[in-house]
Amino acid sequence: MTTQNPNRILLGQIGAAHGIKGAVRIASHTQDPTDIGSYGPLETDRPGLTITISKLRLHKNVVVAHIKGINDRNTAETLNGVGLYVDRARLPEPEDDEDFYHADLIGLEARIASGQIIGQVSAIPNFGAGDLIEIRDPNSGDTFLYPFTKAVVPTIRIAEGFLVIEVPLDAEEGGEEPD
Repeated sequence: MTTQNPNRILLGQIGAAHGIKGAVRIASHTQDPTDIGSYGPLETDRPGLTITISKLRLHKNVVVAHIKGINDRNTAETLNGVGLYVDRARLPEPEDDEDFYHADLIGLEARIASGQIIGQVSAIPNFGAGDLIEIRDPNSGDTFLYPFTKAVVPTIRIAEGFLVIEVPLDAEEGGEEPD
């Protein structure tokens, strides 16, 4: 995900305080959740606030981290909801054509198999049940959500500026629900 600056990539978001010594929970968006600590100082969505993770560990499905300069629960609680960002240039390039960053997909043209343009990728949200791909229709401004799976998005051509959407049968007009 990106913010106003397209070169800033969201790596995670600080959640609730954890314990009384200033630790916080972080929902990490890195492939290995603990990698969020390897990028050094992280920019935030609060003007003037940069944080450095001094220690972290994986706890269930979140990272529990200590942030340099945060030593008590009250201060840690003030960080709840803060987004953690890194400049895109600091991320390693994907190793092969099958790997990419979600942020690289934003703005790509979305086509169906025939080549007809159906819109543009506007977001890759995840509401807890897996990634979705949001396509904005350029004519109406309407957005459509599709499961972001290999079956629905079989082709991604970042260098060529497009991806292909195979619209699921039950999403098409006139499609019928199976019995």
